[in-house]
Amino acid sequence: MELKLIPIEKPEEANVIIGMTHFIKSCEDVYEALVTSVPGIKFGFAFCEASQDRLIRYEGTDEELTRLAVKNAEAIGAGHSFVLILGNAYPVNVMESLRGVREIVNLFCATSNPVQVLIAETDQGRGVLGVVDGYSPVGIEDEAKIRERREFMRKIGYKFS
Repeated sequence: MELKLIPIEKPEEANVIIGMTHFIKSCEDVYEALVTSVPGIKFGFAFCEASQDRLIRYEGTDEELTRLAVKNAEAIGAGHSFVLILGNAYPVNVMESLRGVREIVNLFCATSNPVQVLIAETDQGRGVLGVVDGYSPVGIEDEAKIRERREFMRKIGYKFS
């Protein structure tokens, strides 16, 4: 077995969701879940089929994000893994809808941070062991940072009282 670290390529402002799904029906179901969650959403989705034709299946509403999703899925190369790159939406806007897609069995990350995917490669193929999402903490928030965090959530409309 060999371990590999695959960096995810995406625009700096984009968000990425990495997960596992088990059926080619996922492509159309994820598409439908996303376009009904956020009107005008821009995204690219790519899924690594693990049997039969073993193709990278893809859908999207944005050509560049779809190209990048396919490129990242190809670099990961693990059966049943998927890459979803969001252009003008945040994971919080689509997570509930994605969790409702019956074929999705696992989500590794949903982030705008730099991401690295840890892969195990065997003679059979590749598997995703996990992800490195962003960076390690450098401290613990103090009262001022707690206040700042709470004020920010209200400023952007995610909390009201």
